[in-house]
Amino acid sequence: MIRADPFPPSLPAALRDSFTTRLIRDEDVDNVVALMTADRRRVVPDAQVGTEGARTRLVGPQSWSRRQVLVVPRAEDGSPSIDQPPLAWVSAEDRAAGRTNVQWFAAADAPHRDELVGSLLHWAADVGGAFARHRGVEETVLNDGADERDADRKRLMTAAGFTRARTWEHMERPVTAEEATTTPEPRAGVRARRVHLHTSGLPYAQDVRWVHRTLEESFADHFNSYRESFPEFVGRLTSGDSARWDHWWIAEVQKDDGSWWPGGGLVADVMPATATAGEGTYLEYLGVHRSARGRGVAKALLNAAIRDAAERGLTRVGLEVDADSPTGADGLYRSMGWVTTEVSETWHRAVPALPSNLLRDGQ
Repeated sequence: MIRADPFPPSLPAALRDSFTTRLIRDEDVDNVVALMTADRRRVVPDAQVGTEGARTRLVGPQSWSRRQVLVVPRAEDGSPSIDQPPLAWVSAEDRAAGRTNVQWFAAADAPHRDELVGSLLHWAADVGGAFARHRGVEETVLNDGADERDADRKRLMTAAGFTRARTWEHMERPVTAEEATTTPEPRAGVRARRVHLHTSGLPYAQDVRWVHRTLEESFADHFNSYRESFPEFVGRLTSGDSARWDHWWIAEVQKDDGSWWPGGGLVADVMPATATAGEGTYLEYLGVHRSARGRGVAKALLNAAIRDAAERGLTRVGLEVDADSPTGADGLYRSMGWVTTEVSETWHRAVPALPSNLLRDGQ
């Protein structure tokens, strides 16, 4: 049975006779990945979209916090087609209280593309308003993004009421085999270690909680900080193939009484090889608790990741840094060999909480 969102996007009038929307099925994953890849390659020719990671977000556990629809041709009987590639896809993710992540891709040759994207982003705003209502907050911030060079995407977001909020530098540094033994040790009073694992391969609960708490409190003063509960954190980072426990680190600092306490956390993932670069490690989240800043905690975690990548025979380590942050983190990364490879932007739009669709006029 082909299922539809109960309150789907209202497509432009010029498309309604030929196209409609429906929910995603397992069988759609490859076609959606192809749509995503083609869109990204407009700007980054060798861009890769990992199929398994996308599967987790599209139809796996990470899809449970999202509402998403495909725009597909109508079959002869007027129903949504199941055997033709999608024209577009949109997702609104209930990321945290007050924040809704929005993603969308539309084929470059889609008819009436501007109006189509506008209708999808209008739908995402309504979904975000519904998320805000369920969260009990007055509004949510729609969080979208674009490569700095992607003038088309930025034009369409501007038309939908988004404004640029932040700039991010995507950085990489090469890794050499020698760094498995030559990477500097942490300063005195600081040590970095992987999270402790049971014989089952799963981590100790206390370590996972420490990473969550450290990251939450580290980013509390960041412009884009939204409180994320521990269950939300675990669900988001450990579903599907995302739980790479041997890529999670904790930095501990020694207190005056000799005890060791967590002062920083690092969550990393595998960075797939491309046509021009080998496999690497990607640093997803690195946070230093405010009480531990100035002690070399960040450098200890970075060196741990570099050493680990060298031991694995990987060729690079990538990360993303807030270019507009006053912390000067980009300076630390540059001093350790990272260089900027791409620049992206975060775009925001605030939308108010909406009443239930069941209580709105016309429903």
